[in-house]
Amino acid sequence: MPRLMLTDKRWEKLLQVMMSTGRIYNKPEHRMTFEGILFRLRTGIPWRDLPTEFGDWSAVYRRFNLWSKKGLLDILFNELAKNSDYDWVFADGSIVKAHQHSSGAATQDSECIGKSRGGNSTKIHLVVDSGGLPIYFELSEGQRNDIARAESLVEHLKEVNIFIADKGYDSEALRAYIDAKGGETIIPKRNYGQDIDKESVDWCLYKYRHLVENAFARIKHFRSISTRYDKLARNYASMVSLAFALMWLPMYC
Repeated sequence: MPRLMLTDKRWEKLLQVMMSTGRIYNKPEHRMTFEGILFRLRTGIPWRDLPTEFGDWSAVYRRFNLWSKKGLLDILFNELAKNSDYDWVFADGSIVKAHQHSSGAATQDSECIGKSRGGNSTKIHLVVDSGGLPIYFELSEGQRNDIARAESLVEHLKEVNIFIADKGYDSEALRAYIDAKGGETIIPKRNYGQDIDKESVDWCLYKYRHLVENAFARIKHFRSISTRYDKLARNYASMVSLAFALMWLPMYC
């Protein structure tokens, strides 16, 4: 029997949240289907190689694809993240290598796969709370600059008190945007050959920016996250949402 990831209490919590959406029914096979999705998340194997203990691989994949279309896994993550602590929020982006099998989707969209000298890649733009737990994320092509999604990240936060990020977010427009929302920024300025006022940044608080790096390190333990195999951005985003939901789950049970 393959190793499972959910205790009874954690499955009950997940099922409770998913059923509250009104988009699924309580069927006995859902738990093993969910475990099959988690197995693929953890190992990164092709869906066709899923162990038979989880059921027919095509049934598990179809269920995952349906839940992804309904946004169920995104809702699951957002529901668990409702208890975020917004005193400090930390933002950053991380590039993920896209496997060669992830390209070639039958759509006109880029599916958030960028092409560069380093090969195909996707970037995850993330905001975490004061405890290092994820609040909100977006995907983009791997070559996109962090600042390109900065205002969108801030816009989707319930509140903004202190926004902390590295030099990649150095922008007076972003500072003004956060200031207009009543927030404060701790973002070092790039050194363009000019003297920088080092006292203008709270370096003690800035050191806690490792919390967002820790969040990336946590989810990249899952091989389906550290390497992108999904052709559709929607399905990869659902896998990322599921990984972040697992970070939140110990806070509830």
